[in-house]
Amino acid sequence: MKLTALCDGRYPSHVLFDLDGTLVDSATDLAAVVDQMLTNLGYEAAGEPKVRAWVGNGTEKLIRRALAGSLDESAADRLPADKYNQAFEIFMALYAEQNGQHSEVFPGVLELVEKLAAEGTRMAVVTNKLTRFTDQLLARSGLARWFDVRVCGDTLPVMKPDPRTIQLALERLGGPVTQALMVGDSETDINVAAAAGIKCIAVSYGYNHGMPIREQGADLVVDSLAELL
Repeated sequence: MKLTALCDGRYPSHVLFDLDGTLVDSATDLAAVVDQMLTNLGYEAAGEPKVRAWVGNGTEKLIRRALAGSLDESAADRLPADKYNQAFEIFMALYAEQNGQHSEVFPGVLELVEKLAAEGTRMAVVTNKLTRFTDQLLARSGLARWFDVRVCGDTLPVMKPDPRTIQLALERLGGPVTQALMVGDSETDINVAAAAGIKCIAVSYGYNHGMPIREQGADLVVDSLAELL
């Protein structure tokens, strides 16, 4: 199915993209940093498969999940009070160096954003990643030029799936919700789109905590963004 099939035969006026797992495969860098953080604190390394399952809800949750060794980060509450602060400082320092070093833009992304730009569609990134790391990753991956508007995990007091993230992105783009779409890789993206009253396209290759994305209620699921052309 082409993108226009979701918008009454036209290209959408605005498209909001998630970042990690949708535009860029960043899990290799994140896993390397998480494992270094854990070993520096005396824990065993988690390994990339586990870290891939933990990504998607912001830096704080990723660190807490790593400390807990589980997607359920509540076990981190039983750690000494200063353990999270230590972990946070180590993570931030390491990731500032390594963010984007081994990340790769997913196949089909460039083709789609180039086509959308040619059609006059305005685009934004809406992510739970912190602003400094979002800007750094977009720059290092060569995608920054397509996304003047970025709503990140520290832009507002709330993050996805709160619909205020979508609303702010559309305000900054200067457009209505009627011809807007969300493109993401997780249940969080599907839920925030629904809460904001816009349709959502989900990609099957991203980070959805090990759950099959096709069962999460997206308006359309694709294996590559090139399928939308």
